[in-house]
Amino acid sequence: MEDKFLSALPLGRTVTFSPRYDPTQLCPVPRSLARKTLGIGEKSLPFSGEDIWNCWELSWLDPAGKPEVAVAEFRIPATSPFLVESKSLKLYLNSFNMTPVSGIAELRERLIHDVGSIVQAPVGLRIFLPHEFSKLMPREPEGQCIDTLPLNAAKAPVPEVKSPDTITSERLFSRLLRSHCPVTGQPDWATLHISYTGQPICHESLLRYIVSMREHTGFHESCAEALFCRILDTCNPEQLSVHARFTRRGGIDINPFRSTHEEALPNHRDFRQ
Repeated sequence: MEDKFLSALPLGRTVTFSPRYDPTQLCPVPRSLARKTLGIGEKSLPFSGEDIWNCWELSWLDPAGKPEVAVAEFRIPATSPFLVESKSLKLYLNSFNMTPVSGIAELRERLIHDVGSIVQAPVGLRIFLPHEFSKLMPREPEGQCIDTLPLNAAKAPVPEVKSPDTITSERLFSRLLRSHCPVTGQPDWATLHISYTGQPICHESLLRYIVSMREHTGFHESCAEALFCRILDTCNPEQLSVHARFTRRGGIDINPFRSTHEEALPNHRDFRQ
């Protein structure tokens, strides 16, 4: 059932490009497809969070026919029953390229309505105009990088605690996360941010687990959820947040964030994005 569904997606196939506004280009993907394999029930999610989509190639025509450009930031809640297939979102946004729009208000209304209808949840949207592009500068990750640690691939790739009688809080990151697209088989790259409060997690074991994801197949969102659930199950932290910032594909980068607690997440761009 899942293979049949994935093979029907626009991703990895030659599709017809629409030169005018066309919301039918958007294609939903049920989150339940990947969550079932993780043992996650839709009514009992072990996390809150959202997916931040940065769309760098947004363009339309003003009423006089002059092109306008902007960058769109979508925020899709992790509780939405569907996510948007990335190529379909690119095709949808491209359908505005030769479409006259009366102004930002109309553009915003269409984008929020169409994407919200596909994911079946309210979505957040921020549109950055050219005079605001300086706000999108990349930043160094916060916390400690674990990528310089030695790696013993012979050990099991399972994150584990090292001091059960101690409680600590840490921010860690790694630039070594790679996974595979379930449709095209192409590699996806990301910088992974992990913050937690609880028994100290062994950094070496965490790095082994992150590197083991190089053979994992899944959409960006499900990769972040797999990481989150594995760390939560094996290390049992009091609080845990996992944020994966994937590199750009087709003018879009996707940044899933999952957490045990509600918090506002700034959209700090990675240097590889």
